[in-house]
Amino acid sequence: MSKAKGTADKNLTNVAESLDQAAVNSHHAQQLNQDKNDRRHQDALNHDQPTDLTNQRS
Repeated sequence: MSKAKGTADKNLTNVAESLDQAAVNSHHAQQLNQDKNDRRHQDALNHDQPTDLTNQRS
């Protein structure tokens, strides 16, 4: 499968649109901030793959 060149990733576009909202009140602002923090935390978990150097075979 080949990807179309010159177009943005649909998932990335949807995430950017959902994070680019103006808060209606303080509760909504807190919810938007928590959503942003949750995404950052999940991204950190997805990229935390330390290399195991102790179990290498020769």
